[in-house]
Amino acid sequence: MKQPLEGIKVADFSWFGAGPICAENLASFGATVVRVESEAHVDGLRAVMPFAKDKTGYNVSGYFNAYNAGKLGLTINLNTAHGIAIAHKLIAWCDIFITNQTPRILERWKLTYEDVAQINPRVIAAFQPMQGFDGPHKYFMGFGAVLGPITGYSYLSGFPHRKPMGLGTNYPDYVINPGHTLIAILAALRHRNKTGEGQYIELAQIESSVAPLAPALMDYMANGRVQMRDGNRLPHASPHGAFRCRDNTFNNAPEDRWVAFGVFNDEQWRGLLDAMGNPAWAGDAKFASIAARKQHEDELDAHITQWTRERTAEDAMALLQSKGVPAGVVQNARDMLDSDDHLKARGYYVYLDHPEAGRTAYDGPPFVLSKTPGTLRTPAPLLGQHNDYVCREILGMTEDEVTEAVIEQALY
Repeated sequence: MKQPLEGIKVADFSWFGAGPICAENLASFGATVVRVESEAHVDGLRAVMPFAKDKTGYNVSGYFNAYNAGKLGLTINLNTAHGIAIAHKLIAWCDIFITNQTPRILERWKLTYEDVAQINPRVIAAFQPMQGFDGPHKYFMGFGAVLGPITGYSYLSGFPHRKPMGLGTNYPDYVINPGHTLIAILAALRHRNKTGEGQYIELAQIESSVAPLAPALMDYMANGRVQMRDGNRLPHASPHGAFRCRDNTFNNAPEDRWVAFGVFNDEQWRGLLDAMGNPAWAGDAKFASIAARKQHEDELDAHITQWTRERTAEDAMALLQSKGVPAGVVQNARDMLDSDDHLKARGYYVYLDHPEAGRTAYDGPPFVLSKTPGTLRTPAPLLGQHNDYVCREILGMTEDEVTEAVIEQALY
């Protein structure tokens, strides 16, 4: 079955998260993606845990491998004239050029839009600068861990009596920025199919990341109220949170377990009480309405925790759901891979055989097309795995040209 992006060629000059995840989605739907790396300045994710069991080196990071399936790996030295020449050949070949390198790096390597469009006027060039290509912070660099604080996520994350704690992960890198970039690229491809014109895409990661914070911004604009972190609670629900359940034992060590649920109306409150066996404390007037429960939320949570601690998270979830209370287990990685029957039934996780990391799980395509479904065709490339193939078969370089590039240390 022909995939929707079959025949589309991508030069992926990005690294870490936002760019590579976008490019992997293109590969999953049929595009040929060449991932450009440098052995002198290895993508930091290659050195980040978790690593395949009992393995070391740049090819066994689950972090890196999960975001680069289906790509061809090319290592070139862009600080050499030969390396720049190979990069220009790749740009001339591609339909889509994508990078999240900083403006200074792009200027040094002559990979600005003006540079790549001069080489390939039909190219769709997608740039992901941290804070855009103009403005006082043009040259600032950073990652999702930086975007979290400066966009307001960290201020809203945590408990009111503690300092901001952030999201625990670089959320903008995984969902918002690669997703927005993918949409922009597909729109530019449609435009080129109709007009023959290439296009310049500037996705300032700070602006892309701010978008999901609209409710907090609207609250300030309409009401003059600056929203504050409030743990797991909501102003219009009570109780609402994650409640400790009976611990598990895993690998001979205790493993804490939690169930998350919320009560948004009187019917759900009655369902919760029914699940708990209508305890005597619930008849107190201070728990009779959401407004009253909000005033005594700490005491309410303590009562509920006494009940949840006597049950497994799975049993608590099932019982609450049977009574009409929206509830779910707070799952960990083992749950997601081994216990979640829903994800198993949908076949979300894809297992691929990597030459060094072995058989490992990869995130599947983030959406399903009924006529042209995406697929992860190959595991993430080893560092420089496809140098010879890309140079000879894709770029048409001769044996002498490849040999000269190796001698000049333009190819690693």
